[in-house]
Amino acid sequence: MSFSHVQNFSLRNDVLINLGTFLSRRWSGNNKAIILLIEDKTPTTNLEKNTIFMPSLRYYSGTEFQKYRQWRVALWYESMRLSRSTKVLSNDHAFGFILNSIEMKRIEILGLREWRGMENEIIFNEGISWLSRPLLNSLYGKHKIVEAFSQYLLTGYVKGELFGSESDRVQNATNVARELIDESIKKNHKTEWIEHQIPKIIKTLQIDSLFTIPFVTLKSKIGLSMTESILLKEIEKVIKIRNKVPEKSSDDIIAGTQIFKEYESLVKESKKTDNKGYYAMEQFGVEVPDNVDIDESIIYDNDLITKLKSVIRSWKRGWREMHDITGDELDVESIIESQPKPFLLDFKNTIDTKIALLLDHSSSIDEYELEYKKATVALCEALRFLNVKFSAYAFSTKNKKVTCWVIKHPDVKWTSMNARNLVQIKASGGTPLAEIYNLLLPLMKTYKPDIMITLTDGEPSDYNAVRSTIKTYKMNGIHMVAVGVGKTVNNAINIGLNLKYLEYERTLVVSKLDEIPKRVLSLLQV
Repeated sequence: MSFSHVQNFSLRNDVLINLGTFLSRRWSGNNKAIILLIEDKTPTTNLEKNTIFMPSLRYYSGTEFQKYRQWRVALWYESMRLSRSTKVLSNDHAFGFILNSIEMKRIEILGLREWRGMENEIIFNEGISWLSRPLLNSLYGKHKIVEAFSQYLLTGYVKGELFGSESDRVQNATNVARELIDESIKKNHKTEWIEHQIPKIIKTLQIDSLFTIPFVTLKSKIGLSMTESILLKEIEKVIKIRNKVPEKSSDDIIAGTQIFKEYESLVKESKKTDNKGYYAMEQFGVEVPDNVDIDESIIYDNDLITKLKSVIRSWKRGWREMHDITGDELDVESIIESQPKPFLLDFKNTIDTKIALLLDHSSSIDEYELEYKKATVALCEALRFLNVKFSAYAFSTKNKKVTCWVIKHPDVKWTSMNARNLVQIKASGGTPLAEIYNLLLPLMKTYKPDIMITLTDGEPSDYNAVRSTIKTYKMNGIHMVAVGVGKTVNNAINIGLNLKYLEYERTLVVSKLDEIPKRVLSLLQV
């Protein structure tokens, strides 16, 4: 793989999140840290929820490698904030903006004591971010003063010019801020202590603490395109301001050799993921969710998963006892109770069935969508626990178009990333089962599952078309099973009647969503 190709290869979001989660937990020392990707959102951290919100790489400019380096530095800062800050305020007003700027410098100083290797990356990030910073000459009044203070404190220089008393106010406020940072580090003060000192900065800058910060100051786009010569010039300036020794080569910093190996491994993993079939599956007309900004933890019902695993633990061991008219030992209690099968017989559980799951996400499940997803995740966790080979798909309507989504490819193991794929899909639209079956048929012929299990409300758009496609699946050796999901017992019964009319080989109905995993798993015992 050529250097230029690697530099411009687009990373998959799931691969980015996996490594980002690892790095964040390593940097912050917080094993509960969660990374969420949200398009066009500036990096922020929710300390209470141990959650870091990051934009995707599309938020940044430059080559894909340069985008990754900027993203990685932003993640490091947020990880340091998660580790070393005790409070984060909104940037919407001057008070919070100033506090967060001072905190950013404080956690940078503390973080670099432990993570010296990040210094080159921070220098690179400061250099490439130069064009994205607001030009002070284009700002006026309080807005200009606040932005100048932030730039000067964080980088040691400002972009543009300050006139008259503006320069004195910014310089004096920056000196006060640096003294506060030094004292807070020396005496191990927390964020709240700095917060109580912010009025000093406000007074020195001669601004109102509730002054609203315009959105442009929040740096809505990072790393605008720049030539390598301009980037080199900016990096040399940053090196000089930071008083670093001449050996710190600007060429080495631009090259990012230290980080390139890490990035190269991400590219390989992204290609490996594609090679596992996701890209190939997209050629069949199914799609992989692009956005992964919703946390999958909301569809993990750990109690349900634990109970389900305890029920099937004997399957995992591979042996199970059953009553029969002959057997290995006599069950005395069965004789006393006059049971017709008093003997106990050990038999081997075999679950060697390949499964394709199809999940109805039409608008009819909207009101119980969350519980529906929880039951689905519990089922998938159980299948993973039993080492059953399976794939999972879902269908919904997106932009007035019926879309079939790949939740899990048959050749990859179920992980939380698959659950994250599932949670992104919003229930909407009708139930065009025949259209979805026809779309998936070439895929099913390729991967050849033994059973296709459809979870649905049992009310397809075209009954005759569905019945016809089910016959086609049967002719291809795929057993068709449907699980009807009803809101009430009566509703479930009616759905069951509808499903029988569609001529599935077997139908199950449930009115309690947490019954879905057990009912589906009961199909697998041979």
